[in-house]
Amino acid sequence: MKVKDYSFGSITIDDKSYSKDLLIDNGAIKRRNKDVSKKFSDTFGHTPLSAEENIPWNCKRLIVGNGHSSRLPVMDEVREIANQKGIELVVMPTREAIKHVNDPQTNLVLHLTC
Repeated sequence: MKVKDYSFGSITIDDKSYSKDLLIDNGAIKRRNKDVSKKFSDTFGHTPLSAEENIPWNCKRLIVGNGHSSRLPVMDEVREIANQKGIELVVMPTREAIKHVNDPQTNLVLHLTC
């Protein structure tokens, strides 16, 4: 998998451009369905990553790219589940997270804006 371009709100992976948040689950690119997390927006001032989403837990390390300016909140419940499952959870700016798309046993949640 090759990331060819990333800028605010857009990423190109293997010659395909995406403008919505993504999950990379064992090499498969999927759209992040954040609709189930929108109900927490008022609390966080932004739609957070919640445990109600389809998080790609089948990994040893989960990297959350929390956006261009690192503003995506990750709910404590997500951190607790990662800990319970023995998964290393790493939160970093999306620009840094995309460097890990080919790391074995690593899945990603990529927020493309803020």
